[in-house]
Amino acid sequence: MGLENVAVHWPRLGPQYQPVDAARFAAFGALAERTAPASGAAAALAATVAKSATVPATPYTGLVDLLLGLDGVLYATEAAAEDEDPVIDPDGCAWVAGGLERFVDGHAAEGERVDFASVGRVMRAAMSGARLADQQLRWLESRLAALRDDGGAPPAWAFARTELAVLARFYRVCADDGFAVYAHH
Repeated sequence: MGLENVAVHWPRLGPQYQPVDAARFAAFGALAERTAPASGAAAALAATVAKSATVPATPYTGLVDLLLGLDGVLYATEAAAEDEDPVIDPDGCAWVAGGLERFVDGHAAEGERVDFASVGRVMRAAMSGARLADQQLRWLESRLAALRDDGGAPPAWAFARTELAVLARFYRVCADDGFAVYAHH
């Protein structure tokens, strides 16, 4: 099954989180139609969100962890480590959305295809002008190296920039509407 990020009502009322009615994500249906010419993957993701208020998050975990600089972001491991439910609260959803939105904007010059090499280039460019750039770039290079397998091969990331924009939009809607995201696996 893999990891699913399910939009849920915040805060929890009762013993369990209540899923958000998929009708609240109906606009993703139109988004699926608009993104289909650019990316079938983006259209499929938007259609899934429109039908279920859920993101199949497994394919995005490594990328999101790298972009946001933490491990287990979409698994909500920070909350789970504190014996809390694996939930990303609305502020956390805003943080995830913001990181993805900045990356999608920064990747515009690279084109529609997002792969390991283009992620590295975009992140290096973003960090090169930052305060403590040398330290951040060393951190980035160590994270990129750690993502390679024993043979030195990078992750086989093959996303569309439009697909990542749809992913960001899911977390933005959750944040703006006061929903949380439950990490179900």
